Amino acid sequence: MKPQPIIPSNYIEWWRCIEVDCGIALTPKFVALRIEALTRSGSEETRRFAGLYASEHLQRVFGWFHEAHAEHQSVSSRSE
Repeated sequence: MKPQPIIPSNYIEWWRCIEVDCGIALTPKFVALRIEALTRSGSEETRRFAGLYASEHLQRVFGWFHEAHAEHQSVSSRSE
């Protein structure tokens, strides 16, 4: 098995990092809360994240949360 990168560079790596390595379920509620938090550009949490990982990575992570949100929407609409 190939070792996973420490900092994900794509959605699949990020998903694995969150769900498998960290054991955090990307539930619709969790995803929505993270999108809301990352939207507040002036918040201490968002500034700290950008300081640690750079604004470019922050934008990638924001996009990946939106991708997870879209997946939840897709699953939800198929089950109706």
